Amino acid sequence: MSESSDRESQRQASWRRRYGIGAAGVALAVALPLSGLFPDDQPEIGRMAAIAVLMAVWWVFEVVPIAVTSLFPIVLMPALGIASLKAVTANYGKPTIFLFLGGFVLALGLQRSGLHRRIALHIVNRVGSHPARLVLGFMLACALLSMWISNTASVMVMMPIALSVLDEAIEAGTDKKAVAVAGTAVMLGIAYAADMGGMATPVGTPPNLVLIEMQSELFPDAPAISFAQWMAMGLPIAAIFLSVGWLIMTRFVFRLPRTPMFGGSQAIRTAIDKLGPVRRDEWLAGGVFAAIAALWMTGSGLQLGDSFRIPGWRDIDALAQLGDGAVAILGAIVLFMIPSADHKGEALMNWDTATRLPWGILLLFGGGFALAAGFQSSGLSETIGQAVAGLKGVPIILIVLIVCTVLTFLTELTSNTATTNLVLPILAQAAVALAVDPRFLMIPATLSASCAFMMPVASPTQAIVFSSGYITIKQMVRAGIWFNLLGIILVTVIFMTLGGPAMGVDADTVPDWAH
Repeated sequence: MSESSDRESQRQASWRRRYGIGAAGVALAVALPLSGLFPDDQPEIGRMAAIAVLMAVWWVFEVVPIAVTSLFPIVLMPALGIASLKAVTANYGKPTIFLFLGGFVLALGLQRSGLHRRIALHIVNRVGSHPARLVLGFMLACALLSMWISNTASVMVMMPIALSVLDEAIEAGTDKKAVAVAGTAVMLGIAYAADMGGMATPVGTPPNLVLIEMQSELFPDAPAISFAQWMAMGLPIAAIFLSVGWLIMTRFVFRLPRTPMFGGSQAIRTAIDKLGPVRRDEWLAGGVFAAIAALWMTGSGLQLGDSFRIPGWRDIDALAQLGDGAVAILGAIVLFMIPSADHKGEALMNWDTATRLPWGILLLFGGGFALAAGFQSSGLSETIGQAVAGLKGVPIILIVLIVCTVLTFLTELTSNTATTNLVLPILAQAAVALAVDPRFLMIPATLSASCAFMMPVASPTQAIVFSSGYITIKQMVRAGIWFNLLGIILVTVIFMTLGGPAMGVDADTVPDWAH
């Protein structure tokens, strides 16, 4: 048999396998609403669960391209009476999608100017060229950034630099298979570290702010959670998570090459020397990128304690509605307006370069947002949350473990911000029914909403690095299950250990404000 015939046979076998799995997913989805697990008087709950299961199976096994699976809600949710077509399609134009769009144009602008190569080589020169150290360097940098700016913006800053490091490794003669393995670990490390770093501070990720606001609304007499209180618990979780996660990533999940990339340190220094002085286009593209990153970092005010607040530019009434997505689009527009010195008669960015955007990822975002909205409108999220109320009499540590597990895997298919908005009020009432401090359920649930690592739709950070081309869904699932389980254990153990000293939470006392 010729090589071409062998490849054709393999493609046909893969096609048959995918469609067999796809048919099994359809059968499972059809059977789910008939299983008796959902109330008969609310059929839309079972139907929404069926859509979620169908999309999960088709996403994981890539029965069709994942962007195509992401379009299922546009057809299925209106057809099954869960939401109108107008409501579903609105999810495909959310601000986060435009943050991704603008941010990726900024990243392409860095690449077109060549600045990404310079930054990449200097990073490698500092942290070393061993793959495991590269992973650690990028994870540390991204985690530190995401403590103060959005997780998505952190990944937008780090991913183009990481991609250029990997490109430089290939140009230096490093084996392409070794670069592919290292690239997968680096990309996943960046995405995961952004979510870990976001857990460390109240402003690090939206669910943390949702909790603080939700507690004040549901329990007006409860003491406010201060910045220092949150960091006393969140920072240890993030630090331990990052350290252990790096070890798992580089020792167990991926077998990284042990030899240095780039042919050693002298090769890196030689490559840096060849770049020469920084060119005008590099200064300008880097300046636009830095300005947009600064706007991302300084948009929201920073509350330090009860009486001191550093204002952000969104405190200006005229700018209050200008979100991170609009800022990213502003940066992208500016790149199309500044003349280029290297490309005569053109701007720093041109449309031919912009078309290299991974447009399918925008549909992936939209599909995830549509699922989250369906969970809310159908009542499926409420059904899941109410199930927790049946745990009265169960030891509190086991309840916390269950809450962490449910929230971790629930947010694999839904927005973590939307999920915390939906579930926290339910958990607050469940805690009152269980006669425990509501914070015993609300705080671990919020932290666990940042611990879904298996699917591209679980977090924008994962969707962004998935667009790099270095990661398949199977690789993300294989690595993500380790991090999901680690997150569940760490949040449970550290909250039970530090919840009292840091937050004043007592397992044996129900505060007066909770009645």
